[in-house]
Amino acid sequence: MDERTSAIALHVVRALASDPGVLSRVVDAARSNSPEVARLPAEENRRHIITLLTEAVAHLERGDVHETGDFSAAFALGADRAAQGVPIIDLLRGVHAGRAEVTRAGVDAARAMGVDDATILEFIVDLDHYVGAVQRHIVSGYHTAELELSRTARDFSTQVLRKLLLPGEGPPDADALGRAGLHPERRYHCVVSAVTDPRDARSLEQQLASSGGVYGFVEGTLTGVAPQSPALPEDAPLVVASPARPLPALRETYPLCAQALKVAAGRGLRGVRPLIGLAAETALAAHPALARTLVGELLAPLDPANEFHQEIAATAVAFLDHGCVINATAKALHIHANTVRYRLDRLHELVGIDVNDRSYPYVVTAMQTWWALRTWLQAR
Repeated sequence: MDERTSAIALHVVRALASDPGVLSRVVDAARSNSPEVARLPAEENRRHIITLLTEAVAHLERGDVHETGDFSAAFALGADRAAQGVPIIDLLRGVHAGRAEVTRAGVDAARAMGVDDATILEFIVDLDHYVGAVQRHIVSGYHTAELELSRTARDFSTQVLRKLLLPGEGPPDADALGRAGLHPERRYHCVVSAVTDPRDARSLEQQLASSGGVYGFVEGTLTGVAPQSPALPEDAPLVVASPARPLPALRETYPLCAQALKVAAGRGLRGVRPLIGLAAETALAAHPALARTLVGELLAPLDPANEFHQEIAATAVAFLDHGCVINATAKALHIHANTVRYRLDRLHELVGIDVNDRSYPYVVTAMQTWWALRTWLQAR
């Protein structure tokens, strides 16, 4: 490319790298075209795409030849996907879809800047050569990591975990369990973390080692089975742990832990969280359409744009969360007890719900009210 075209290309790629809409479209394209990539958390896909686009900007700034320069992010992406168990064919489907979306977005951005079609064609062809080099480094990183994994016991343990926890896999036999350090007659906790980056996973796995067990990547997150429930600092990465269950029962326990992890992550929780402590929220979160129906029926008079309505809804949720104790609610919200009473009274006047009403069936009514109020607050 000549100097003018290079400057245009750099301007376009910078715009793509800083545009959340473009990033979302590239993520969606990769996930919709590859079911295995879609099994990974969307934020994991977004993290790598941002890094690759940022690397592309640096590549253009340096004026690197297509096969020279720093392709470490592309290499790391391939290595990570190998460690996460994504088959190479599925990885390439996602890469191709993302590549096409980046090209479309680049053309749109250039046209919006008033660049003529001849210049657009020139830099898009050059950009495509660069993206092709990125793809080759992704494949190289994948195969390099695959070879390394195949030489280690970690790969074997991960395969045992996947067979143990994922549907459609035949259960591991007694010999395989023994080689992985698991005993068929013992009971184990299913442990699912929010960690998706293999580099962070190594640190967390070291912390989990005191509880024993076997860990590896299952559906893109560090997961394991342990004879003891893990103990971690309160500020450690989020981990959901099930009660101890026989090994065959962990296949039905794992998806419950994975769903509970999403609920806990949505609340910003950290550290070890018992599955049973998240059971009610996990069950409710599985029915978002029913939650929206409940909101429409119970809370129609509330206006999301009204700050006071937000305050009374948040106060009612806090009241239910703190055992319906006025003073505990006031302390948690740093307000006076009379303010709590006033807001609850106003909620009763507006929507007809009295969270202090203990008449039958109080537990069911309180749960429905809590669910509706939480959903309303989260949707505003």
